[in-house]
Amino acid sequence: MPSVLVSTTINGDAVEYACPQDETLLDSLRDRVGLTGVKEGCGTGDCGACSITLDGRLVCSCLVLGVEANGREITTVEGLSDGDKLHPLQEKFIEHAALQCGICTPGFLIAAKALLDRNPNPTVEEIRYGLAGNLCRCTGYDKIVRAVQAAAKQMRKK
Repeated sequence: MPSVLVSTTINGDAVEYACPQDETLLDSLRDRVGLTGVKEGCGTGDCGACSITLDGRLVCSCLVLGVEANGREITTVEGLSDGDKLHPLQEKFIEHAALQCGICTPGFLIAAKALLDRNPNPTVEEIRYGLAGNLCRCTGYDKIVRAVQAAAKQMRKK
């Protein structure tokens, strides 16, 4: 199958890559662009490990074709930090030990950021609902929810 040239914006930077028409955006991001923070957990959109935002909307990159990113804006976990300065969500995930093996962590961070962008003061129930598309097999969810609550509080102070 012939490759298609894709021009997109990823984490604020203009990026071009060529990919086969049937390649997932997950594989394009990892294999063509080198953004390995996007993880493949299930390949069917059920676990959230490959979560990104596409034009500000939370999506599973395993369910989107790489060519569909043409002319669109993508944010991955690599785009959360500002150089060496971690995003408050990243800081709070570390402080609250809300990660273990790390496979699900990038997806949780992106989903949490998408939630806090829409709702800067979510309840515990809203956090759990906002993260419901992301699965973790190691930590359970309480530490993750507490980390998101703490990050939301810190972000509201700014």
